[in-house]
Amino acid sequence: MQNPFSLENKTILITGAASGIGRATALQCAGLGAKIVLLDLNEQGLKETQQFIGKEDVEIKALDLTDLKQLESMVSEIPKVDGVVSNAGIVLSLLAKFSEPSDMERIFKINTFSHINLIQQLIRQKKLNKGASIVFTSSMSGVYCGLAGGSLYGATKSALLGYTKALALELAPRGIRVNTVHPGMIETPLTKDTALSRELLDEDAKNYPLGRYGKPEEIAYAIVYLLSDATVWMTGSQLLIDGGYSVK
Repeated sequence: MQNPFSLENKTILITGAASGIGRATALQCAGLGAKIVLLDLNEQGLKETQQFIGKEDVEIKALDLTDLKQLESMVSEIPKVDGVVSNAGIVLSLLAKFSEPSDMERIFKINTFSHINLIQQLIRQKKLNKGASIVFTSSMSGVYCGLAGGSLYGATKSALLGYTKALALELAPRGIRVNTVHPGMIETPLTKDTALSRELLDEDAKNYPLGRYGKPEEIAYAIVYLLSDATVWMTGSQLLIDGGYSVK
């Protein structure tokens, strides 16, 4: 019996692969037989991910995804892909009254525009195989709930959802599906880089019915599901993974 969750003979492109959810997804994809192309600004982090995987058929490319020329060049160099995990992003905790235009520009360039530009280049350069799967890492923030200090972050993530809905319709004739995952708070380097202390983070984790923040691999499992043939009739969907936070 064929395993619908296998990624054998698939080539998967993953952004933000130097750490966190991107790295965890790379490890899972490689373990399920995929050839993978990993992108991130952090070259050292990419090399570490490559070492963790321990396979020769792992291609890494360090680039600034917000630089359109670098993006165009990278897409021209990679093989056609069967899956895209558009995951790169940053966290910015800032009350609305203190945000500056430069803050808005920075977070939207990384969290929203770089994703849109990547997909546009993949389409224009005909790098998406028929039946490919695109997965965007969005968030529960801005889509299912609002968080104090997260107005800009939530706005960038909800914008991805709006883009996904139209993109799913445009690419459906080619059997290309487009879905989003919406994690709650995940224990990643981005979490550690916030202004919140460990004590405050531990206290906040108690707001989750399952009693803790999520782990990167727990989001990676869902992403792999969306990349696999198990979801060939699933597009334009939102997969919420938040430890029960939004049902309270």
